[in-house]
Amino acid sequence: MDIDAFSAAHRDQWDRLDELTRSRRLTGTQADELVTLYRSAARDLSRVRTQAPDPQVLAELSRLVVSARARLTGTRQARASDLRRFLAQTVPAALYRLRWWTLGVTLAELAVIVVVATWTLSSPQAMSALGSPSELRTYATNAFESYYSTYDPSDFASMVWTNNARIAALCVAGGITGVLPVYVLGANAVALGQSAAIMADHGQLGLFLALISPHGLLELSCALIAGAAGLRLFWTMLVPGPRPRAVALAAEGRALVCVAVGMTGALAVAGLIEAFVTPAPLPWLLKITVGVLALVVLWAYTLVVGGRAVRAGATGDLDEDEAGAVAVTAG
Repeated sequence: MDIDAFSAAHRDQWDRLDELTRSRRLTGTQADELVTLYRSAARDLSRVRTQAPDPQVLAELSRLVVSARARLTGTRQARASDLRRFLAQTVPAALYRLRWWTLGVTLAELAVIVVVATWTLSSPQAMSALGSPSELRTYATNAFESYYSTYDPSDFASMVWTNNARIAALCVAGGITGVLPVYVLGANAVALGQSAAIMADHGQLGLFLALISPHGLLELSCALIAGAAGLRLFWTMLVPGPRPRAVALAAEGRALVCVAVGMTGALAVAGLIEAFVTPAPLPWLLKITVGVLALVVLWAYTLVVGGRAVRAGATGDLDEDEAGAVAVTAG
């Protein structure tokens, strides 16, 4: 196919379709004409894709067809099936595709926590920089534990969830910088390592682990997943693969925003555990079991449900109707 000749032969029809699509009001005759031109443009798009995939013509025709379809079908209404597909396919597929990044970030975070805790315990100067002996003693024997019962449980759950969800969203959205996720995860690792060192120095390491395990296993995992998503977006900017950089970033960005949405839900569960389970007068073994089960559910959702969704063809990206006009590429 001679793409230049083909474009010239159909230019008037495409321009007329664009004109009708942009019109605020259509008569009955114009609506019928819009339907006819839309079908013709869809056939043209199919022919160009298969016979002469010129990127510029493909992009123009894709935009025309998507815009005309939106004008014909109206605003897309959310359905219960859309929500089910989003939760059963889109989110878990995005998490599954991120699993190795999450594992790498988790190992790095744990390494930093251990190094900071060990160094702080072995260095009197590092320990004294965190506070006076009396301040550290108060922190270890009273303040750390009382923090979880200071506020009303409902208010505390809301406060914790809002704060953690904001941080997770920032890690994903700021991932394009390559700096923000590293900073957030690094600061979190240092704070945890220092807290563990203070508690261990006062013989309270067991209490520290018992207090953070019920909610912390899920909460920290969500933070690590969000950080991994941000770093994945940064890597996509550096190494977009065969797709144009803008197209790759758009696709990965949509998928990783789905990760942020999923983490918001998981962090809500972590907030409820932190507010209602951690300070509750329950056996510590039961509390820790709750935390472990929450973590197991998250990873089962990622690996089992996500793996099944990916094998079924899901990528974690939104479909065309949800994402809007998506730029196409040749090849």
